[in-house]
Amino acid sequence: MSETASNPFQHLVEPLEPSQPDQRFYNLTKLGDPRYERLPFSIRVLLESAVRNCDEFLVKSSDVESILNWKITQAQTVEVPFRPARVILQDFTGVPAVVDFAAMRDAVMKLGGDPEKINPVCPADLVIDHSIQVDFNRKSDSLQKNQDLEFDRNKERFQFLKWGSKAFRNMRIIPPGSGIVHQVNLEYLARVVFNYEGYVYPDSLVGTDSHTTMIDGLGVLGWGVGGIEAEAVMLGQPISMVLPEVVGYKLYGTPNKLITSTDIVLTVTKHLRQVGVVGKFVEFFGPGVAQLSIADRATIANMCPEYGATAAFFPVDEVSMQYLKQTGREEEKLDYITKYLKSVSMFRDYTDVSQDPDFTQVVELDLTEVVPCCSGPKRPQDRIAVSEMKSDFESCLGAKQGFKGFQVDPKSHNSVMPFEFNGTKYELSHGSVVIAAITSCTNTSNPSVMLGAGLLAKKAIEHGLSVKPYIKTSLSPGSGVVTYYLKESGVMDYLFQLGFEVVGYGCMTCIGNSGPLPEPVVEAIAQGDLVAAGILSGNRNFEGRVHPNTRANYLASPPLVIAYAIAGTVRIDFDTQPIAINNVGKEVYLRDIWPTREEIQAVERTYVIPSMFKEVYEKIEKVNERWNSLVAPSDKLYPWDPQSTYIKSPPFFQGLSMDLQPPRSIINAHVLLNFGDSVTTDHISPAGNIARSSPAARLLTSRGLTAREFNSYGSRRGNDAIMARGTFANIRLFNKFLNKQAPQTIHLPTGETMDVFDAAERYQKSGVPLLVLAGKEYGSGSSRDWAAKGPFLLGIKAVLAESYERIHRSNLVGMGVIPLEYLPGDTADSLGLTGKERYTVVIPDKLTPRMKSEIKLDTGKTIQVLMRFDTDVELAYFHHGGILNYMIRKMSQN
Repeated sequence: MSETASNPFQHLVEPLEPSQPDQRFYNLTKLGDPRYERLPFSIRVLLESAVRNCDEFLVKSSDVESILNWKITQAQTVEVPFRPARVILQDFTGVPAVVDFAAMRDAVMKLGGDPEKINPVCPADLVIDHSIQVDFNRKSDSLQKNQDLEFDRNKERFQFLKWGSKAFRNMRIIPPGSGIVHQVNLEYLARVVFNYEGYVYPDSLVGTDSHTTMIDGLGVLGWGVGGIEAEAVMLGQPISMVLPEVVGYKLYGTPNKLITSTDIVLTVTKHLRQVGVVGKFVEFFGPGVAQLSIADRATIANMCPEYGATAAFFPVDEVSMQYLKQTGREEEKLDYITKYLKSVSMFRDYTDVSQDPDFTQVVELDLTEVVPCCSGPKRPQDRIAVSEMKSDFESCLGAKQGFKGFQVDPKSHNSVMPFEFNGTKYELSHGSVVIAAITSCTNTSNPSVMLGAGLLAKKAIEHGLSVKPYIKTSLSPGSGVVTYYLKESGVMDYLFQLGFEVVGYGCMTCIGNSGPLPEPVVEAIAQGDLVAAGILSGNRNFEGRVHPNTRANYLASPPLVIAYAIAGTVRIDFDTQPIAINNVGKEVYLRDIWPTREEIQAVERTYVIPSMFKEVYEKIEKVNERWNSLVAPSDKLYPWDPQSTYIKSPPFFQGLSMDLQPPRSIINAHVLLNFGDSVTTDHISPAGNIARSSPAARLLTSRGLTAREFNSYGSRRGNDAIMARGTFANIRLFNKFLNKQAPQTIHLPTGETMDVFDAAERYQKSGVPLLVLAGKEYGSGSSRDWAAKGPFLLGIKAVLAESYERIHRSNLVGMGVIPLEYLPGDTADSLGLTGKERYTVVIPDKLTPRMKSEIKLDTGKTIQVLMRFDTDVELAYFHHGGILNYMIRKMSQN
């Protein structure tokens, strides 16, 4: 916090209340600059941070001027620093962050520095929510069994995290069983306005999960970053960002009484993908926003990564304040939040057009035109109206292999595979639903869709409907509050009768922790080569993510998840076909059991009350007895266990000295993998199960573990040896060298087909540097730092792609891997690249942001490419060999 005379904006400081001089704030309206009132509200947050932290070193007064001049500078690729108020992590990304911190302490000590300098300087919250799996379902004790198994599998990781919570200041751990990170953030952790060290200022954050953007729905500016970038923020380094364009998204009209917030967000996602908002902020405005609850807004903000924006901001208004009151925040906090935001012109009235700021571009959505919909079968932006689901799936069956195609022989489109389950005979066919999961922060944070699912379940039971027992059904709420209001409103019993009982509090199926399917189901799918379906209320449905045996996966609202589970197939037209025949032989249609918005709102008003939130959250850090009794080391330096298969000191800092090495050209590199478009971080570094035939499985087996003990890649992110072997290990990886889906490649010198890790290892032993070729949107999906760390460990020096997802490009830079980009109009095909050439990437001695460079091929051809170092700070990281090396050298200086 800059409170000395060195801050040139100190004259703006004044008390929020004359009677409380210890509550001061920088009054931006005292700048007397008419440009301020025209700034988008999201940019005002960036401006306040720059003003408050201005020290003419990390943050300069020229940065403040650049932000004030946003209307002009947003089109000029101007770099500005941003110091968020806090950082949030989940355990899949949090464990490697704490591992890096522990290893950085070791490295700083070896270089003669003080290891305790490696310590968060801003508040950091880590919520353990990614470890629990759906091992048990459809049993009254499923929750307890899954939680027990979670602890048994992850005890070593949890001990390590508990060590971190004691060894590092400013780090709070929310124990397992508490809920999903983004819902806990929304309902409990969010301050909206910080009151810290004598200053009042806007809450803001970055998180190591791409869906950190969910908090934007409450008017808290936040977005996902890579783990390594978050670590730098925790150590006091501002984020260096290009001042973004801001797309104004105007909402108007009244939603149809039968649609849900999920339908709205899937519609917005498809629309904004078409508009093109990658790297931009989206800020919502218009009279339609006032009609949306905070839960609805948070649902829309949550899926921001799926439409490609950096942030999806809903400025604070009266509805936001009502939500804070509903979720049990104290009156005193509500008072200073309102007073502060109004004092600095950051409090919004969506019906007042005079408050509408300037935007780079304005697009609109009439909410009356939104219809019930799903998205899939392989990408969240591929929205399908529910009325077209049957025809769309049948079209995808025969279509060429791709995002909307499975290339199934037309002769087998109506294939049926009989099987027996628990003594009863059933049949599976293409489109049969085998997983139905009410899951994910996107929807379980929203009482309207959760109660809507409960009311639909109630009506379904009353109409004599059921869900076939072989379908893996589950309900994994984002917090204990959900269970509370589902029970109090009387709908939980009906959900349980349909198989949707609570199986855990965490991401579960949405992250790929869906657990095993019944063996007879797996055998029937395999024997019939069936395109089986998963239906989930999640935000990601990329190939291979949800479950290896569900090739088609659809995102849908919780009520629709139940509807498709009852139907047992996605090959159904709910408008013309009955959802099922009930227990007395009568046809029942979806319209017979679908609850209206008015029905849902009446139940919500009665049962979602402040006392629930207070009761759940006042004991959140102490409620897990197994966590409380967990014993962890107390040393300031972590005592690494060489026998551990979960936690290992990473090799990133081995041999690190204080001396910088000049950048070197990449000479005669081979291409390890040759990709098309939309390679996701799930393809690069999967989070799900470890296949028994994989390189990672072979290593674990050699260490004496059985397949039951493998756990998931996500849980092994504290061990670089496992994660290097898990890089590009997704079974749905499509490598042009092979022209089929497999986690394999061709070792070009010998022509052998082998696992990607084995090929990379052979190249490394020969001293051959490696490249990856890719198409558009390389690295889309989760903000997964191992999708950059893994390739680094495989010896990949650069990636050449048509375009990058924002976070992944930043992660590559953070690991010292060069993101190269084809010039506009160029592609691998247009340049005649097969990937079998040898590549020499020329790295000039003097580098500047976004400069062009040359690649010389062994064919004699030379091509020009763009080096995607977007800022001077990113170039500094590259010169140091990555952001963590930069921070270690900085912290080691006396």
